[in-house]
Amino acid sequence: MTSATDDPGAAEPAPIPEEPAAPGLGELEHVIASRTREYRIAKGLTMTSLARRVGMSKAMLSKIENAQTSCSLSVLSRLAAALEIPVTALFRGIDSDREAVFTRAGHGAEISRRGSNVGHVYRMLGALRGQHKRLEPLLCTLTEASEVFPLFQHPGTEFLHVLDGVMRYVHGDAQYEMHAGDSLIFDGEGPHGPSELVTLPITFLTVTGYGHMPAVP
Repeated sequence: MTSATDDPGAAEPAPIPEEPAAPGLGELEHVIASRTREYRIAKGLTMTSLARRVGMSKAMLSKIENAQTSCSLSVLSRLAAALEIPVTALFRGIDSDREAVFTRAGHGAEISRRGSNVGHVYRMLGALRGQHKRLEPLLCTLTEASEVFPLFQHPGTEFLHVLDGVMRYVHGDAQYEMHAGDSLIFDGEGPHGPSELVTLPITFLTVTGYGHMPAVP
């Protein structure tokens, strides 16, 4: 596979001098090495043809693909241009160690909320920590009627989706009769909560999203 830049008569970029191998090369160099090799092979280029496009020796490209040298930004820019990809594509995977929480069915932490009692179960489905703690997902199961229904108010936006049963749900001055499959999204600052349990048992998912969460000490 060739291009205009592989034409012996075409003008070539100024050669890039080889850079000395840096001691203790880390994750960044290994990621760049993998991405460079991945994109070169995907475009059907040999190391020789890619080195010619970039304006470096095959030996230097080999060092890059084997994570034996560090690249300057100018080298990365020319390498990305030769591969016809954005420079950021060469860093894909460098920050892949992200927090995730997996919760099996029935294993979420049971929490106590105002109005929690026998037959009213609120189960936390997981939460991230620190600056990523922006969502609060709860699975709520109501199996017994209550005489008093507390109303909740909190910062953020709440999404509610009924999975089973029928209930009347209030938000501010409005009331909604919600059946399985119905959803409601609302401002959490407004007083809200079930006002009548019509058909038991009732199961609904509620997810509260916050613009930001205060730092956890």
